[in-house]
Amino acid sequence: MELGTKAAGIGALADDTRRALYEYVVAQPEPVGREQAASALDIAQHNVNFHLDKLVAEGLLEVEYRRLSGRSGPGAGRPSKLYRRAAQEFAVSLPPRRYDLVGDILAAAVTRAADGVALPTAMSEVAREEGRALGDSAEGIAADAEPLAAVAQVLAIQGYEPRIDVDEVLLSNCPFDSLARKHTELVCGLNHDFVQGVVDGLGYDGVRACLEPGPDQCCVKARAEAGAPE
Repeated sequence: MELGTKAAGIGALADDTRRALYEYVVAQPEPVGREQAASALDIAQHNVNFHLDKLVAEGLLEVEYRRLSGRSGPGAGRPSKLYRRAAQEFAVSLPPRRYDLVGDILAAAVTRAADGVALPTAMSEVAREEGRALGDSAEGIAADAEPLAAVAQVLAIQGYEPRIDVDEVLLSNCPFDSLARKHTELVCGLNHDFVQGVVDGLGYDGVRACLEPGPDQCCVKARAEAGAPE
């Protein structure tokens, strides 16, 4: 989901009435009708209708239609429009952070370690596989861009804020910043394996991820090797 979409969705809750309606709907065990929400919060019906539909438009709520009477057939009346929390998640972080990705890698590695693989090996394997899967899914980018440009485009999606400097991709932002500060060796190692996996997935034999920590930037760079095809 793009930053603009995320920001618009969360920004919709800046309105007091809209936020109250959202909090009420998500706190209920069953989907909520317009009349129920209006009565519970003592808000005019036309305001409730407008704000609930705005929350749907911004992706925060979803709609279903159901006859509340439980009856069906002729005379049962029209189905009511009911609201519930949307399935999609919203999270905005500036600079971008991807702690969920680290969590996925660690959880998968622990699961693999339970089957007998050494934990450090499992973490390295899973991180690289996650990166490779991301690179594999970006075939269109790989086909239309030079190697370093393609690597930069894919890593930009993950929040690395890359820039190309001659023969390397510098990563201005670490998506795992807080964890990397506390557990530097562990997280930077996973980061290196993940970026190399992206390169592998894109199919670039002449590009390598390099673990080179520096001030105010990610600890990993992606560098074109000497003599590699452009």
